Amino acid sequence: MDAETAHGLTIKALKAGLGRSAKISSPTNLAVSCFGLSFQNPLGLAAGFDKNAEVPDAVLAMGFGFVEVGTVTPRPQEGNPRPRLFRLSEDQAVINRLGFNNEGHAAVLERLRRRKRRSGILGVNIGANKNSTDRISDYAAGINAFSDVASYFTINISSPNTPGLRSLQSAAELPALLKRLNDARQTRQRKVPMLLKIAPDLEAEEMQAIAKCCLSSVVDGVIISNTTLSRPALQSHYARETGGLSGAPLFDPSTQQLARFYLLTKGRIPLVGVGGIANADHAWSKICAGASLLQLYSALVFQGPGLVQEILSGLSRKLAGKNFATLGDAVGNSAERIAHHSPLGK
Repeated sequence: MDAETAHGLTIKALKAGLGRSAKISSPTNLAVSCFGLSFQNPLGLAAGFDKNAEVPDAVLAMGFGFVEVGTVTPRPQEGNPRPRLFRLSEDQAVINRLGFNNEGHAAVLERLRRRKRRSGILGVNIGANKNSTDRISDYAAGINAFSDVASYFTINISSPNTPGLRSLQSAAELPALLKRLNDARQTRQRKVPMLLKIAPDLEAEEMQAIAKCCLSSVVDGVIISNTTLSRPALQSHYARETGGLSGAPLFDPSTQQLARFYLLTKGRIPLVGVGGIANADHAWSKICAGASLLQLYSALVFQGPGLVQEILSGLSRKLAGKNFATLGDAVGNSAERIAHHSPLGK
């Protein structure tokens, strides 16, 4: 089955209540506090799965500590032509060139208002329309639209599928973006935490500039990382498809970038580790590299929702076995090593 068709059927099944049960509880030693929020566990579902906020509560019931919906743009857009989503089964990877396909602010906001009184941490990932003449205004519009319903915001300026978007990560453009968004936050009755999502393909100088900017521009956290344009050795016949690569091949480079950013910011900014997490060892490595929180998506395509509890149970055992009182005590303990060597010690 076409990957995007399969994804759509999964969303429909969750909306219909397939597999619905009482919410799965988290191991008590995995609680995390970050940017003023209390997470039952550090594992979240990354943006891209529930683009239009159709099933956030069904996802939370799987055991996730939080869910991120989107990416959402001010106006609805269809995204790039199909086919645009590819499963690389031999590589346990996914390539997508979706292009921020979503129903727009109004439709997503209506759904989130209907669930406003439900519990659970929900992030809203916001972006800019492809044909926008003022992308910074698009992001500010997202802040204004969702401030009453979002637990936190993710500013997605690192998707490789909207031409020119990644230039907003540059030292020339990022300060202006963050200033405008912080100004927008100040006007709201509730100041929602704001995270920045960056690419894994940044050079050392670019990382340094972003770290400096984030330390001085009131960013509450940084998500590392988005999909990559690089193509490591892949076996699938889809390997040459254009778009962002996620899944297993992204684990090493994204985790090393995570550790480098942790060192650059001296642990002063909470980081969310994303990219290639497929088991508890991967999750633990992200924490040791500097992540306070984690996100996954691609591994669910190949392993199913049972993966959530496998990872949480494994993390709980590792934490107890390593004699750390809390996950926070373990954050970044191997960042120096991981920044220069394989995260799993290969």
